[in-house]
Amino acid sequence: MKRALLPLIIFLVVVGFLFKGLFLNPREVPSPLVGKPAPQFNLARLDAADKTFSPKEMLGKVWLLNAWASWCAACKDEHPLLVELSKSDFVPIVGLDYKDNNQDAQQWLDQAGNPYTINAVDADGRVGIDYGVYGVPETYVIDKKGMIAYKQIGPITMEALRDKIAPLVKQLQAQ
Repeated sequence: MKRALLPLIIFLVVVGFLFKGLFLNPREVPSPLVGKPAPQFNLARLDAADKTFSPKEMLGKVWLLNAWASWCAACKDEHPLLVELSKSDFVPIVGLDYKDNNQDAQQWLDQAGNPYTINAVDADGRVGIDYGVYGVPETYVIDKKGMIAYKQIGPITMEALRDKIAPLVKQLQAQ
């Protein structure tokens, strides 16, 4: 009798997990980097190739790292929101120009507005790999100690900014 119940119990457990999966948001892919130090790098800046940027420069500040590219349609969708956010001086936004042509990137920012405090050039995508970027745009909230607190996959929307990113930034700034 007990042997006959084992397959039924296994079946019910599997069905339970499948049922739970129906209510998960497929756009929310947990990042293994959340809660860990942001990967370090030293990249040339888009606006001044003779200068570099490293996340160490942001220690003591809460900031956003936004992986973007001029060829990215979704990046163009989120761009006006980033421009408005940058005007508020709420949080510094660092751009990670991902696998892009420097001239195209600079031209696009000149035309559409530049929301970035600094823009680092990740021409070969190696830094993006370290951050787990698998498609731009992606945005990381990084705390004062240099730890990744949140990863936004896809464009930042007004809802994501209002409901997740802004409250988290406020909380981290208060610490």
